[in-house]
Amino acid sequence: MSQSQNAGGAGGTESPRAAQVMRPVRRVVVTGLGAVTPLGVGVPAFWDGLRKGTSGAATITLFDPAEYPVKFGCEVKGFDPAQHFDRKEARHLDRTVQFTLVASDEARRDAGIDFDRVDRERCGAIVGSGIGGLWTIEEETRTLIAKGMKRVSPFFVPMMMLNAASGQLAIRHGLKGVNVAVASACATGNHAIGLAMQQIRHGYADLMMAGGAEAALTPIGLAGFCQARALSTRNDAPQKASRPFDKDRDGFVFGEGAGILVLEDYDHAKKRGAKIYCELAGFGQTDDAFHITAPEEKGDGAYRAMKVALEDAGAALTDVSYVNAHGTSTDLNDKMETAAIKRLFGDHARRLAVSSTKSMHGHCLGAAGGVEAVASIMAMKESIAPPTINYETKDPDCDLDYVPNEARPLKMSVVLSNSFGFGGHNACIALRRLDG
Repeated sequence: MSQSQNAGGAGGTESPRAAQVMRPVRRVVVTGLGAVTPLGVGVPAFWDGLRKGTSGAATITLFDPAEYPVKFGCEVKGFDPAQHFDRKEARHLDRTVQFTLVASDEARRDAGIDFDRVDRERCGAIVGSGIGGLWTIEEETRTLIAKGMKRVSPFFVPMMMLNAASGQLAIRHGLKGVNVAVASACATGNHAIGLAMQQIRHGYADLMMAGGAEAALTPIGLAGFCQARALSTRNDAPQKASRPFDKDRDGFVFGEGAGILVLEDYDHAKKRGAKIYCELAGFGQTDDAFHITAPEEKGDGAYRAMKVALEDAGAALTDVSYVNAHGTSTDLNDKMETAAIKRLFGDHARRLAVSSTKSMHGHCLGAAGGVEAVASIMAMKESIAPPTINYETKDPDCDLDYVPNEARPLKMSVVLSNSFGFGGHNACIALRRLDG
């Protein structure tokens, strides 16, 4: 939609109240990136790992996994809270919130934004998590059982609540506008980004920080996914375990992390001389209405989410050169997503590069959309399609170009990034290169 297009009908036909609330549709751009991932803390380390095809999987060190059938995951490596928070502050922040704040600090620096020089009441945040403060819930539950209720921390509720990440981010940066948390399982990050885009697009904000965070690789978190038989069991070869679209895939690899974007109105960003990565041009959200954990096998919901995102962006199918796939390395998801891409793009599907960066950083659940948005934006910026590593054996049901094992130079005009979650949630964002 053009910047001057109005949400209302023909001129002079709306009521005074309608005219008062209708707002012009504005362009939304990305001006800052922040990431905390299993490939390292910070966007440079993350992108370097993706470009090189590095796996972040290893034996779990956060707790003893000896009794578990799965003993590995994609932990965030090199993360020391003491480098980012004083001791008292760190003790009162769940690991999920710590990841969020560190990623948001990087995104703010990257955007070069001084919030004292803008209207803080028109700056906000939408950050989500699929599960929330699971470390805090487990620790305080053990305290309750072992020592009684009077030993439970008075900070338990504000630490574990799902909106803690978004709220603490606003406090840290002094954002006084829209602030909500999103929870839609593994679609959370994309939902947060898309909903934040809409706040700017329709004039309710000038700047938003948005994305997802997750730190659910805990004893109970791992136990739950083990019991659901959702995880790869390649304990003898963790770095080979996440293998999206490969015929021998046997489940996803549990990851953690955070990805945060700074989104701005285009004119707002240009006025302050901001560096612009790309335009956040489209957003599609649908639901399968099918099953609480399994995707609809023909991928109808995924197909419709991608279709809506492209329509929202005003982009043609042939404008798309790269799709950052949800690509979990599970049998059902990878077949479904392949089918959805083929249905939407038709013959053009054979000319797309489709890769899953989860092959390297694992499945970060509610953080996945935020982390993969950063990956997609860097891929567009550097004109490099990151690989799907561990792709060794072709699956006849997964027959697209998955950029196997090595990154590839690729000029990109429009990129789609997919996130699909338990509950049937589907969310897709469309990113467009801005040259000049």
